[in-house]
Amino acid sequence: MFAWFERRIDPYPIDTPEMPPRSLWRFVLHYSRGALPWMISLALISSAIAVIEVLLFNWLGELVNRLSDTPREIFWQQHGARLAMMAVVLLVLMPAINLLGALILNQSVMGNFPQRIRWQAHRYLLRQSIGYFQDEFSGRIAQRLMQTALAVREVAMKIMDVGSYVLIYFLGAMVLAASQDWRLAIPFLAWAIGYGTLLWLIVPRLGEVAKAQADARSAMTGRVVDSYTNIATVKLFSHSTREEEWMQEGMDAFLQTVHRQMRLSSIQDITLNALNVMLVAVVTTLGLWLWSVGQIAVGAVAIAVPLALRLNNMAHWIMWEFAALFENIGTVRDGITTLAMPRQVVDVPGARPLVTGPGEVRFDQVTFRYMGVTSARPLAVLNDLTLHIAPGERVGLVGRSGAGKSTLVNLLLRFHDIEEGRITIDGQDISQVTQDSLRAAIGVVTQDNSLLHRSVRENIAYGRPDAGEDEIAEALRTAEAQGFVPALSDSYGRRGLDAHVGERGVKLSGGQRQRIAIARVALKDAPILVLDEATSALDSEVEAAIQSRLEALMEGKTVIAIAHRLSTIAAMDRLIVMDGGRIVEQGTHGELLARDGLYARLWSRQSGGFLTADAAE
Repeated sequence: MFAWFERRIDPYPIDTPEMPPRSLWRFVLHYSRGALPWMISLALISSAIAVIEVLLFNWLGELVNRLSDTPREIFWQQHGARLAMMAVVLLVLMPAINLLGALILNQSVMGNFPQRIRWQAHRYLLRQSIGYFQDEFSGRIAQRLMQTALAVREVAMKIMDVGSYVLIYFLGAMVLAASQDWRLAIPFLAWAIGYGTLLWLIVPRLGEVAKAQADARSAMTGRVVDSYTNIATVKLFSHSTREEEWMQEGMDAFLQTVHRQMRLSSIQDITLNALNVMLVAVVTTLGLWLWSVGQIAVGAVAIAVPLALRLNNMAHWIMWEFAALFENIGTVRDGITTLAMPRQVVDVPGARPLVTGPGEVRFDQVTFRYMGVTSARPLAVLNDLTLHIAPGERVGLVGRSGAGKSTLVNLLLRFHDIEEGRITIDGQDISQVTQDSLRAAIGVVTQDNSLLHRSVRENIAYGRPDAGEDEIAEALRTAEAQGFVPALSDSYGRRGLDAHVGERGVKLSGGQRQRIAIARVALKDAPILVLDEATSALDSEVEAAIQSRLEALMEGKTVIAIAHRLSTIAAMDRLIVMDGGRIVEQGTHGELLARDGLYARLWSRQSGGFLTADAAE
């Protein structure tokens, strides 16, 4: 029975994730689609429970009247059937409805609904551009994903489930009180007006505070994650005290929103208690007076007073539910700013997979701009750049910092869309093929290779999950990593290829991380290879040992290599010298030295094989 209800909402839909709407209610509806029928079922069940509870008060009043005017000897004979019907409703119908509601709520909705939201939002975020993740704390994005999923569930549930129960119950109470004597409905109506006014004044303010609190909580969590992620830097610079002050500032900003929330809550509680006391006192006094003058029967008093007491008990719960509703609305609004962002780079309609060939790459009059940090206008990074790389050719990119070398590679990977021009691989415009197939055809080793917090085996096989053990072993040999991997271990006793490397590979040295990354690319065996400072994290001995392996790795591939240590790429088939987003020189190492241009000046000013500060100038 549990399993059947647990399968009613699919937590992992396979539909292609779409950008969620940016308006609140459309956002909630967008993520509630798969659960909506079951949310409506909960609303109907809550309404039925509210109707039955009000009817039970009515039957209670009638029972009091019958007890007062029916002789004991014939009471069961006259009213036994009605009491039996009440017993069936109370002992059978109500438990059955509550059972159905509990199964739908706990088995179908509570777990599956937010998990479905997390899954859909996560799949959408995975397809966001690189720039999106560079603009935000990763911890803040993750927290908003988790918080928003729960908040959407709570908003939908409180509106559909709690809202329907409260509305039906109050309307039923009003009708029931008026059916005894219209004057008995007046205190309930006055209480409702006062209660509604209190909600109107307090709850929106609680919602505003909740939004500020959600934002402050996310910022506080982001600061914690930032400190922990960069804990080595904090310790290296002995800035624990500074980090504490920075963290206290974030925590205090959050605490101030909590104080504002609690002040409003105190005002709410004090005012609501006064309203509730007045309701019970007025209903009781009015009921007793109407009974004393013979206007109502004693059963009417037995109905009105318990109804007032019941509303008294419900009032705080309703208020907190509404406050929680607005708090969750604030969290959802906060999440919209993160989750409902348009993708900067998308596959065109009908995009096809890239058909891999020999690996010819062309940049045809490519211009790319981006918004500078200190400039309100776009800055040109590549300007009318044209470059042809033949299949199997090995090309080195040379230039000072900011010349556009890494940008050229990022555009080839389509991390950004170009402003003008065209980039093709084997004659196929990369803007017209799927991003996944494009990046599957390009192997990349960068100077800052972060690893997944998984086993060494999973990291190496990330590009080819179906790779066998022999292929993984060969990739390790290619990267000269076979010597240290067998000795690796983690705190759970896993060793060798099964050892986990920590967040971003923090348990490994920089050289070890680099060699695992090279092994990963070697196993991927893509026709186009990009080396961006691929050996920068290696010491000279290991670099010398791995150079021959890189030669084998580059065999038969189109290679684009970037290095500030010019000696590492001097043997490339062709060197492309870039400056100010343009190609200013190209040729072999010897040709460029003979030309005595920018490359020759860079080469002559190297110290220990690296570009010096003078060269950068």
